[in-house]
Amino acid sequence: MFEIAETKSFIKSKDKIDKSIYEKIVKKIYPVLKENPFYGTNIKKLKGEFSQYYRYRVGDYRLFYLIDNDKVLVIIVALSHRKEAYK
Repeated sequence: MFEIAETKSFIKSKDKIDKSIYEKIVKKIYPVLKENPFYGTNIKKLKGEFSQYYRYRVGDYRLFYLIDNDKVLVIIVALSHRKEAYK
């Protein structure tokens, strides 16, 4: 079972979105990531220079995270609207 850690940049970005989206992340997505952050219907490993990152699709938003296997930790890095997420 993985633990969840939120970075300062994620905390800043979550303040800019609708609170219902953050509630969905905490109630539905965090339990999925705690169980298995590597695979799921909305999980995708990024390629290229960001190949260590994963993304979770949350409607029109993308939740980006890193996985630290040594500490059994999922580090939530950012939340962006899909139009701005890959720029």
